[in-house]
Amino acid sequence: MAEHDELRDQILDLVAAYYREAHKSTPFVPGETRVKYASRVYDERELIAATEAVLDFWLSTGPRVAAFEQGLVRFFETGHVLTTNSGSSANLAAMTALCSRRLDRRLAPGDEVITSAMGFSTTVAPIVQNNLVPVFVDCELDTYNVDVAQLEAALSERTRALFVAHTLGNPVEMAPLMAFAREHDLYVIEDACDAVGSTYDGQLVGTFGDMGTLSFYPAHHITTGEGGAIITDDRRLARIVQSVRDWGRDCHCRHDSPANGACGRRFEWQIPGLDEPYDHRYLFVEIGYNLKMTDMQGAIGLAQLEKLPDFVAARKRNFARILAGLRAYEEFLLLPAWSERADPAWFAFPITVRPGAPFTRRDLVDFLEGRKVETRLLFAGNIIRQPGYRHIEHRKVGDLSNSDVVLRSSFFIGVYPGLDDARIAYMLNAFEDFFRYEI
Repeated sequence: MAEHDELRDQILDLVAAYYREAHKSTPFVPGETRVKYASRVYDERELIAATEAVLDFWLSTGPRVAAFEQGLVRFFETGHVLTTNSGSSANLAAMTALCSRRLDRRLAPGDEVITSAMGFSTTVAPIVQNNLVPVFVDCELDTYNVDVAQLEAALSERTRALFVAHTLGNPVEMAPLMAFAREHDLYVIEDACDAVGSTYDGQLVGTFGDMGTLSFYPAHHITTGEGGAIITDDRRLARIVQSVRDWGRDCHCRHDSPANGACGRRFEWQIPGLDEPYDHRYLFVEIGYNLKMTDMQGAIGLAQLEKLPDFVAARKRNFARILAGLRAYEEFLLLPAWSERADPAWFAFPITVRPGAPFTRRDLVDFLEGRKVETRLLFAGNIIRQPGYRHIEHRKVGDLSNSDVVLRSSFFIGVYPGLDDARIAYMLNAFEDFFRYEI
């Protein structure tokens, strides 16, 4: 064995030892240890994988990203996966791709995209950033997903696409939504950033529409730190997304492509009006960005992907236990519901304080936070009431009253795999104390 191989093995052995010493879990102390709503769950395998990428000094996209993309292709049983530097970037690249002049049915400025008024900001932002018009439909109050019964009312002669998120891992009613899209020849992008592993009719969400987007932020089902991906079965869309992600260039070479390019004629491309060939690596066909994932992120993603089935199972178990524990308070709390056709891999546990309850969301959230139980509000609530979105061009269906309820009265708590029995019991005890002593 070469000396550098021996050194590498020693380094990796030390990384594993370092993990066991510096990252070891500490005992849960009720009332002192914070019960997080989410966190990354990892062991020495992620640290070793990241260290190997650093030792190889792959600073941008490389072999580990390619392997991670192929692992996601297998998991989702889809044709193409293109990783990005975040789930928000995945949303931006997907929406921008639908505006490409290389598409026969491209979206043009002023075209409309139906979406939910209740959700995360970067589901809506790419619509606005591409000079398209969001058409806001209200959410359902128990699923927090877009109300598919309102899609017909949202339709106009300018409607070209649907951009819908599976809220907190809870699948949208995809059968009627896809039937509506097919009837009216609409593109569909699924924001599955919170829903990796969720299924509808046994099919993974993110694979129903033209494209699906994923996020690997530390709070999500698997993590690469920052990171995301677009999944699609459409080869042309995959090529366009890759171009949008990679500066807008046409070249689709990888780290291991030959010097003359994957096409075999890298230096033979033509630009109109230029009397000599041009390097394909600098032929720009889209107005793009640099949204690529690094190889260190890909290395961590590969280690996380092996654990995804166990993570999904843990989230489902934790959700079920919390749901059972909170049933006693349904007089005051609206608990989540989901389609009979769905099997959610929950990102979190949403709760809405019912109208007429003798306390407010603030009362309950303050109490839980005082007990060191982390909470988060349900994203933007009604997004057109948010300062950054109040003045955007848009249409809406109805008064968006459910989204206003979410804005005022909803929040969520965690179900992530790092929650053990002791933490869940403590969390449920905090609710019990609130209802026993505070109201």
